[in-house]
Amino acid sequence: MVTGIGVVSPLGNTTADTWAGLLEGRSGAAGIKRFDPSNLDVRFGCEVKGFEPLKFMDKKEARRYDQFLQYAIAAAHEASCDAGLEGRTPDAERTGVIIGSGIGGIGTFEEQCKIYLTQGPGRVSPFFIPMFIPDIASGIVSIRQGAKGPNYCTVSACASSAHAIGESFRLIQRGDADVMITGGAESAITPLSIAGFGNMKALSTRNDEPEKASRPFDKDRDGFVMGDGAGIVVLESLEHAMNRGARIRAELKGYGLSADAFHITQPAPGGEGAKRAMISCLADGGIDPKDVGYINAHGTSTPHGDQAETQAVKDVFGEHAKNLIMGSTKSMTGHLLGAAGGLEFAVSVLTIEHGEIPPTINQEVPDPECDLNCAPNKKVMRRVDVALSNSFGFGGHNASLAVARYES
Repeated sequence: MVTGIGVVSPLGNTTADTWAGLLEGRSGAAGIKRFDPSNLDVRFGCEVKGFEPLKFMDKKEARRYDQFLQYAIAAAHEASCDAGLEGRTPDAERTGVIIGSGIGGIGTFEEQCKIYLTQGPGRVSPFFIPMFIPDIASGIVSIRQGAKGPNYCTVSACASSAHAIGESFRLIQRGDADVMITGGAESAITPLSIAGFGNMKALSTRNDEPEKASRPFDKDRDGFVMGDGAGIVVLESLEHAMNRGARIRAELKGYGLSADAFHITQPAPGGEGAKRAMISCLADGGIDPKDVGYINAHGTSTPHGDQAETQAVKDVFGEHAKNLIMGSTKSMTGHLLGAAGGLEFAVSVLTIEHGEIPPTINQEVPDPECDLNCAPNKKVMRRVDVALSNSFGFGGHNASLAVARYES
């Protein structure tokens, strides 16, 4: 059961602000402010704006913690408070944390490399290693929450936080935990990351119109837009949630995963790996494909990826694919890499709760190969009983999560 949600995103530093931005169809993309990007080919991204770490930690911690960790702490705090757990953690040994990150503290890594090269090894921070390793988010959140149960980090590129949520689901199913704080965090808008993704031609180069750069399923898409943030949820067993009188926001019903075994960056032809992940997810939850009303697509705005996912959905859902909405909120948030799945799973829960489906913005020239309903440019009011959230990562990592309306 999903009992808590916490979000830090390019559209807002809380779940409510992010949700409002999504329904407005607001783009989080703008010129990069964190550093001077003038020597880069790509000079924009979807940065988190106005984040105040001192709301969640003291000055000393803020100096020592990489930004991805700060986002994780803030989102985990909101999720725990939303679940009614902050300050009164249940049985510590039955409460776990899995927070995924594709890259971890790469900003800290770049900074400390510069110090090493310009000032020598003696000036490298003694906190360098624990500041940048991806698993530190799970570690610090468990320390702050007093959670002594299962604790680790998933690192599977852009599927990292979907895997984190899925593996947390499995731990609860197996009886290894009653409560899991899980999702993902990322802060990878850095000079080195932008240069690397840019040089592999993965990023949009619309420097003059950043707000129009992320355009999943549009014929004129030219790559994804980097985004930062965190998406964390609290999962509980039904028995545990009911015993403490928790508000159940939705039910996580299915989890499917697969490998493309094809290419380091491109999806398998026809989205074959994505197809198997979705089929596995539906089977795991005992879900009739006709009951799915919304798919939060991986939908990164890359030429090959969007077409492959569209074909995979057509193969899995058949004629019903025409009836559901397959939208991409990355059109507004950009691609949060390892945190994308956490944010988008949270969006899927909110869609079921509110009966509103966020739009896919920047739909100007329809791609005939991506011809499913993506809620173009305007939100859709529709009851959704079951939603899928897809996440696919470099290396051929595929994960699909199914969330459903909870009927007591």
